[in-house]
Amino acid sequence: MQMDRVDCVVVGAGVIGLAVARRLALSGREVIVLEEAEGIGTVTSSRNSEVIHAGIYYPAGSWMARMCVAGKQALYRYCDEHGIPYRNCGKLIVATTPAETEKLQSIRAHAEANGVADMQTLSGKAARALEPALNCDAALLSPSTGIVDSHAYMLTLRGEAEAAGAAFAFYTPLERARATAGHIELEAGGEAPMSLACDLLINAAGLGAPAVARSIEGMPIALIPPPYLAKGNYFSCSARAPFSRLIYPVPEPGGLGVHLTLDMAGQARFGPDVEWVDSIDYAVDPARAEKFYPAIRKYWPTLPDGALMPSYSGIRPKIVPPAVARQDFLMQGPADHGVAGLINLFGIESPGLTSSLAIADHVADMAGVSRAPRRTSA
Repeated sequence: MQMDRVDCVVVGAGVIGLAVARRLALSGREVIVLEEAEGIGTVTSSRNSEVIHAGIYYPAGSWMARMCVAGKQALYRYCDEHGIPYRNCGKLIVATTPAETEKLQSIRAHAEANGVADMQTLSGKAARALEPALNCDAALLSPSTGIVDSHAYMLTLRGEAEAAGAAFAFYTPLERARATAGHIELEAGGEAPMSLACDLLINAAGLGAPAVARSIEGMPIALIPPPYLAKGNYFSCSARAPFSRLIYPVPEPGGLGVHLTLDMAGQARFGPDVEWVDSIDYAVDPARAEKFYPAIRKYWPTLPDGALMPSYSGIRPKIVPPAVARQDFLMQGPADHGVAGLINLFGIESPGLTSSLAIADHVADMAGVSRAPRRTSA
C-alpha cells in the first residue's frame, strides 16, 4: 500500500478528539481523524450527564480542576458564539443533616481554591425558596454549573474542524503504529485500509486509549496505565421532578452520591452510580433502583414509589483501580515517554466534556501549535 504523509492524525472522534482536531485544523495543521465506530461521539461522549461542571470537587492543582475551570468558561463562550443549546441552570449541593451541613464550608473552601469563586452558602429556608420541594438543612449554590446539548456541541466541533480542512475516516480503527526517525508510521484497518505517516499522533481514544498506546511500537509499556471500567447507571423518572436546578447531595466517601440532573427538556434523571465491571455492557439492571430510592428521598421525600425507570449507562475510562479514590487526567507528551510526535490522553473521564476546549488548547501547547486559532464561518 502507498504510504501517504499527513501532518496530524487524531485517534478517536469523541468530544476530546473532536475538540483537538478542531483546534489543530484551525491553526492551519492538516488533520485526519480515525474513528473505528460509524460516527462521532458514539461511546463515552454520548453516555454522560451533559453537565457543565463548575470545578468544585477535584483535587486542588490537579489537571481535572484546572482544565474544568478553564474549560467551563470556554464552553459557555463557545455555546453563545455558535448557538449551541445550553442552560446555565445552577446546582444545589444539599445537606440534609446538621452533620452534613458542617461539611459545606470545607466544600466551598475547596471550590474557591480551585478558582470557583461564585459559590453561595444558603440556609435551608433560602434553598427551599429556590426549590420548594427540596428537603435540606442547608445548601451550597453553584451558579456556574449548567447543562449542554452535547450532540449539538460535537456536531459544531466537527463542522468547524471540517471547514478548516480536517478529514474524518469512520469505520477505521488504528491497528498498529511505529515511531521512526522524524515521524510515526501507522496502519489503519476497516473496509478501506490505509497506511499513513504523520508528524503528530494524538491518542484520544477514550476507553481504548491504553490499547491504542500498546499498539504503538516504541511506546514504553511501563508508562501505559492499565484500564479499569467503572460503569455509571442512570435512571429516569416517570414523575415530573419539581426542580429547576441540579440537585447533588453532600459527597460521601467514594463518590458524589445519587444526584438529580436535568436534560435540555427539563426531564430529571438520576445517577450515575459506580459499578466496577470487567467488560463493556450498557444494560441497566432495574434492581439497582433499590439503592437509588432512599438516597433520593433524603432530598426529595415525595419521590413516588415505582417512579424510577432504567435509562442508560456509560463507562468511565478509569486508569486507577477501585481501591484508589481519585484519578487525574494523564496527558503524556514526548517529554514524558520519549516518543517524538506522540501525545497520549489517558483517563479523560468527567469532567472531560466540560474540559474539552481547555484540553485541546493544552494539547496544542504540548505540540507547539500557535495559541491563536483562526476562525471559520461554520
